Amino acid sequence: MSTYKVSIQETNNPSILKFELNQFITKHQSFEFNNIDEAKSSPLAQQLFYLPFVKKVYISSNFIAIERYNIVEWSDVQDDVLEQIQNYLNNDGVVIKDSTAAKKTPVTVYAESTPNPSVMKFVANKKLVAATFEFTSIDEAKVSPLATELFHFPFVKSVFLDENFVSITKYEVAEWNDITMELREFIRSFIENGKDIVIANAPEVTKKSPEALDKTFETLDDTSKEIINILEEYVKPAVASDGGNIQFESYDVTTKKVKVILQGACSGCPSSTFTLKNGIENMLKEMLKDKVDSVEAING
Repeated sequence: MSTYKVSIQETNNPSILKFELNQFITKHQSFEFNNIDEAKSSPLAQQLFYLPFVKKVYISSNFIAIERYNIVEWSDVQDDVLEQIQNYLNNDGVVIKDSTAAKKTPVTVYAESTPNPSVMKFVANKKLVAATFEFTSIDEAKVSPLATELFHFPFVKSVFLDENFVSITKYEVAEWNDITMELREFIRSFIENGKDIVIANAPEVTKKSPEALDKTFETLDDTSKEIINILEEYVKPAVASDGGNIQFESYDVTTKKVKVILQGACSGCPSSTFTLKNGIENMLKEMLKDKVDSVEAING
């Protein structure tokens, strides 16, 4: 069983604080409670209402938002609340009773073309996964009920999941004009019905958890850490907007070669080699001076 970790996120409203989780606690559903009576279906929310400053509790897929009365400042109590939520979840506390009807939150999904003509990006208004996943066959997709179902469409070649979007690579047998609406509606309905996108505690999923990735990061040499930080800050946001991902694979101190894995829309994209050579390679050479000579891409 993976461990729950809670982090604090401020919001635009100073009375409301978000306690963000490293894994999902509801099936992409949302619940709102205004008082302890309303919270009968949520033992977690009821426990939070015992705190005298709690005015409202909002529980969503991967966070808990709490609105406070003005009798306290968040800075005085937020660490205690974080610890209480974290301990509750790690002691197998019930978040929502199974029979509870969720507050119906409309799910929207829109399709967005990518630089790769074989890939379409489907963006949801909800966070779907806490890590990136790429599946190139139905066998690989056993940890993802959504990807498994998508492979039942004969034209789906690969599925990439990240944050709030799904990138689908198609076979040439189909045209996007003919299949985009069908895929978009399928994904929207799948999410709205609260089905699992990925199985929570599967070993393959746990390996990609923030804690596991942090442990791996700490074992690397200083230059590799610098490369990862540069990719995270400057490159990943750009490739994510195109429906893809770039992942550090290795750094050879002797040859000064960096290997990266291209995923989603970046994998096999005609323009990705140009981007790699003229963008990422030049950036790493510039920022790390004599430590990097070349970058090699491996398609995910």
